[in-house]
Amino acid sequence: MSAYVPDKAGTIVPFAPAPKGQHDTGIIADDSGRTIVAMLQKAADMANEDCKRAMDLAHKLSFQLRASEERLREAEAEAAHFRDRAARAEAWLVRIHNEVEQMFFPKKERDRHGVSRQ
Repeated sequence: MSAYVPDKAGTIVPFAPAPKGQHDTGIIADDSGRTIVAMLQKAADMANEDCKRAMDLAHKLSFQLRASEERLREAEAEAAHFRDRAARAEAWLVRIHNEVEQMFFPKKERDRHGVSRQ
């Protein structure tokens, strides 16, 4: 948010010495009222601009968050895929190990050495 800095020209209404006629007092009050209304309008415009900037930033960050969440879901799915592949590969390695032991090292020979190869 930006800090309010009053416009030097036209925003300060000096107090004049008391006029002699009632007519001059009305003009000063009208001028003061218009100045106050103009300052309020300027403050409202600045607040609206700040709000618009904040909303634009919020939308931008929301879009970035959604994109990050989508990338995270994709990465999690990819990680699950590779975990599954690793588990299947490990199961195949265990099966191959057992097949090799059964084919090349008969049970009698494994028992004779007293060592199980698993």
